[in-house]
Amino acid sequence: MKKLRLILLSLGLLMAASAPAGALDVKFSGEFYAAGMYLDKTSFIKDEGTSTAFYFQRLRVRTDFTVAPGLSLITRFDALERSWGATRSTASTYPDYIYSYDNSAGTKAENQNIAFDWAYVQYASPIGVFTAGYQDDEVWGTVFGDASIPRGKIGWSFKKGGWTVLAQIVKVDENSSTSAYPGNTSDTDYDKYIAGIIYQWKTGEAGARYTYVRNAQFKSDSYPYASFIRLNSIQPYAKVKMGPVLLQAELNYYWGSEDGQDGSLYYDAKLEAINFYLDAAADFNMFYAGATFAYLSGDHDGTDDKKEGGSYLRYGGATGGGSDWNPCLIMFNSDRTYWAGSITGFFDSDYGPMQNAWFGQLRGGVKPLAALNIMASVSYAQADQIPTGFLHKDYGTEIDLTATYKITNNLSYMLGAGYLFTGKYYKGYTDAIELTNDYLVINKLTLTF
Repeated sequence: MKKLRLILLSLGLLMAASAPAGALDVKFSGEFYAAGMYLDKTSFIKDEGTSTAFYFQRLRVRTDFTVAPGLSLITRFDALERSWGATRSTASTYPDYIYSYDNSAGTKAENQNIAFDWAYVQYASPIGVFTAGYQDDEVWGTVFGDASIPRGKIGWSFKKGGWTVLAQIVKVDENSSTSAYPGNTSDTDYDKYIAGIIYQWKTGEAGARYTYVRNAQFKSDSYPYASFIRLNSIQPYAKVKMGPVLLQAELNYYWGSEDGQDGSLYYDAKLEAINFYLDAAADFNMFYAGATFAYLSGDHDGTDDKKEGGSYLRYGGATGGGSDWNPCLIMFNSDRTYWAGSITGFFDSDYGPMQNAWFGQLRGGVKPLAALNIMASVSYAQADQIPTGFLHKDYGTEIDLTATYKITNNLSYMLGAGYLFTGKYYKGYTDAIELTNDYLVINKLTLTF
């Protein structure tokens, strides 16, 4: 019996050794950061709010499984995205978000442990590159307007010479009956359809894309007249390098309609928003300088049949300045909002992504050592339109200073400080409110691999 077992075991090992080997190639990449933040005030109103100081971290890992030439499975997860020793978030069914923009495929509680954001297949065929699965959406052109939102998506792109054409179908919200959501709604989904073209040349690139949004997620069989949004957008952009100067520009124009019910009142509103971004950066080796201008239209009071501001259009995919674009350390900074929360004013707050604003920034920097980068910036912003009864448009003026030291090729340390001269916009509709300025100090250790 022992001899028989030995023979069978030997035959099994021989068969396993002679089986064809898989051609799987696995590559890992990612980033880890640990940071500390001190925010002097969580409110712009004097004698309200408090200061806050804490440490936080995040591990992000991407894995590329190459199954065969041109065929890959790509995944990405975030782990231990939490403040050190702080209270954990409670379980939720809603994805992690900043001001209604989903920034993760997982919930906030899941991200504080581990949450997968990407899982998609990529196939490079003779007729183009196909992708299917959870991958980033709301990423296009320049960083302006980008939000890097993981969503279920089918994509196709084809490149010939300097030209690239692309098409995408995006599932934002699904309300059909499932085992997890046994609802009785029908045709109340939120979908996007995208087509675009890009041309690249030696010193730059330019492109444009068209998006159609159909958002019926708020309708139901019992409330059939709830908000129903149909939104179009066209988004041209350009990046041009001229000697030491890099110019970038992007225009996002949205138009469409929203049918809905507000109490007993039915309405049919026209939707429109214009967002524009222009950035110039000049690099003179040791020294560099730049300037940024941005405009994001606000909603005009007294036009109930029109909604012009981007904040009203966010459920149609109009992301304003976007959570990826953080031009200041305090104002319009989505990272600050994510970790420390909104900074409150009187009936309005700074909650991260830029909306309803005229914005300008001047910046300059120096690299006294190959590993050291020091930059300073001055930014000013005011509202394009103010709510009914508000007295002022001024968001404020901010001065930022950052220094980044590259310890090794993969490890860097950043120290930054920002001071905001709070604008009178946050007084709301009364000058009796007394405001206070605010400042922030942050340090961050980042490891890439």
